[in-house]
Amino acid sequence: MIRKVHDHARHWAQDGRLYAVLSACGFSLKAVFVKLAYAAGPVEPLTLLALRMAFALPLFLWLIWKSSGPEVKALTASDVVRIFALACLGYYLSSLFDFYGLRTITAGLERLILYLYPTLVLLLQAWRTRHWPHKRAWQAMAICYTGLAIAFANDLHQAGHGAEVLIGSAWVFGSAVSYALYYFGTGEMVSRIGSMRLSGLAGSASCLLVLAHFLLFGHPQGLVSLPAGVWTNAGLMAVLSTTLPIYWLALAIQRLGAGDAAAVGTLGPVMTVFAAWLLLGESLSVLQLAGLVLVILGVMRLKPAQTSKIAASASLAAIRK
Repeated sequence: MIRKVHDHARHWAQDGRLYAVLSACGFSLKAVFVKLAYAAGPVEPLTLLALRMAFALPLFLWLIWKSSGPEVKALTASDVVRIFALACLGYYLSSLFDFYGLRTITAGLERLILYLYPTLVLLLQAWRTRHWPHKRAWQAMAICYTGLAIAFANDLHQAGHGAEVLIGSAWVFGSAVSYALYYFGTGEMVSRIGSMRLSGLAGSASCLLVLAHFLLFGHPQGLVSLPAGVWTNAGLMAVLSTTLPIYWLALAIQRLGAGDAAAVGTLGPVMTVFAAWLLLGESLSVLQLAGLVLVILGVMRLKPAQTSKIAASASLAAIRK
């Protein structure tokens, strides 16, 4: 029995399915680690994000080293400016908005809101090309936002303070918008620099931005008084939900292709909802599950070509899916 499991695992690793599942699991646990850190003791979102990025910086540098080689082209001044701009949108602001939102909404609702970013990318592409999305895309977006409305209404009904859910959801939606803008600007950079190298460069740049923000406007002196649980969850988030999932997803895309890797990635919101139920004690209602199913179905109804592009960009993400 053990040998059979080992053979299956080795086969899945060779064809990329194991890496795709591991990546989906890692990304899905990010919100859970944030909620666990908040529960471990009083910590501000900026402080928690700074800890995450401090732990992640050596790993992002490792990604840069891993993707280096004699064939790698030197970066131009324009590349450096664009990398810092992308880092600001996709890793810095998106993560900060997300951490603020997670103070007042459930991890399951947070993941559903973030999972809407493909629809936002679609609208941005329509704005750039001046071509409205096709009928199937509008149907997919309608399904997505219907599912989100159901899940949102469920959380709003169960929360003791409806205003806090509204504010937290607005923060997370801002995070989704910021990440969509990040993805929107990555196309040319990914094809020229490579996804893993860009992940390491943009991730390292974002670490510098976050740490500079924290040193200038945060409370570094309070780090020594933080509970051990905050440090532990920040470290786990940096390793298991930031850099390793990026690396795993890059390996999955190389072996499976972006489309199949994207299909496995749809497990992310499901994993988040069940992990939040198991580890955080969050409710698991019929309405929440119905909203979850609708959001996933809506995203999957987008064009296969669009889904493939989104999956390829996911290897660049440090919070989301």
